[in-house]
Amino acid sequence: MKKKIDGRALVYCEGAFNTPNGKTAHGLVRFTERYEIVGVIDSTYTGQDAGKILDNKKNGILIFKDIPSAVRELRDKGSLPKCLVIGLAPDGGRLPSSAKEAIKKALALGWNVDSGLHDFLTSDKELVQLANSHGCRLRDIRKTPDRSDLHFFSGKIEKVDCLKLAVLGTDSALGKRTTAWILVHALRKNRLNAEMIGTGQTAWMQGAKYSMIMDSCINDFVSGEIEHAVVSAYENEDPDVIVIEGQGSLMNPAYPGGFEILAAGRPDYILLQHAPKRKEYDGFPGYKIHPLKLQIRALELISGKKVLAVTINHEDMAPEEILPACEAITKQTGLPAFDVLAHGADELVKLIKTKLK
Repeated sequence: MKKKIDGRALVYCEGAFNTPNGKTAHGLVRFTERYEIVGVIDSTYTGQDAGKILDNKKNGILIFKDIPSAVRELRDKGSLPKCLVIGLAPDGGRLPSSAKEAIKKALALGWNVDSGLHDFLTSDKELVQLANSHGCRLRDIRKTPDRSDLHFFSGKIEKVDCLKLAVLGTDSALGKRTTAWILVHALRKNRLNAEMIGTGQTAWMQGAKYSMIMDSCINDFVSGEIEHAVVSAYENEDPDVIVIEGQGSLMNPAYPGGFEILAAGRPDYILLQHAPKRKEYDGFPGYKIHPLKLQIRALELISGKKVLAVTINHEDMAPEEILPACEAITKQTGLPAFDVLAHGADELVKLIKTKLK
């Protein structure tokens, strides 16, 4: 078994697991090369299997009521963590007061704490003092690097001649990153050298080697950081395929991600993630999601490239509704549609193989 980069970790997700605000925890429960996840904190699902709750597939990761109960059980198993990871992803990226109390308990136990929220742990004097007194590390994944470490767009992206795919979406919190990882793993299983470009804090937490965190990057350097990640992956790994994780959506009023990924990442094709039953933009009641065909036209107009396929998020759908939904999308758009989380990515990989350079 491959050794995890940062060892055992407990994920804090109180009140948010199995909701859009728990997507960081969801990513870590499904897959991470950075941590060995030994449990999740969310009293809503105490005693249940995280994989079963999330994907109806047990994975042995137990959900605990709180840190003390997790410590009792994990100590008996010889699986105490060395790190608490904040698995919350609320609108605005703010740290709830209840999470701060959990962080204080973790530091008192001598654990490191990693957070991808916009409220920086290292700016909280109380937490910094507590961490120092217990010899612990506070790590803010979303903290903007020094300007001297950032890259400006250079045009080097034009030298990248492997197949580049961007997994964009019709909304935020839609599963773009999960689809991207599933695709990367499926490509590798098919003996293709595939590399993931992470563009958010969760992808970094999952161990994406080539990453930038788009929503905390200074605007002047966003395109350059995307380009730098793609070029570095190309030069260092000699991949057959590079998959770029999308952020937000082109038309979401609060998270209009996608422009920089198209402009700087310069994908050859776009995979468009879509939730057929979602009618309004995530977190913004009254803001109707723009029609799928309109979003496809907008992406193709801006990029000059084609949307290759639609990948769906089956939220609020029964299993028997998934294939008819895919068929309806194909009839509506003329594009193949897949649910890679429910059915795997083999069929999508077959399609991608026809586009290899």
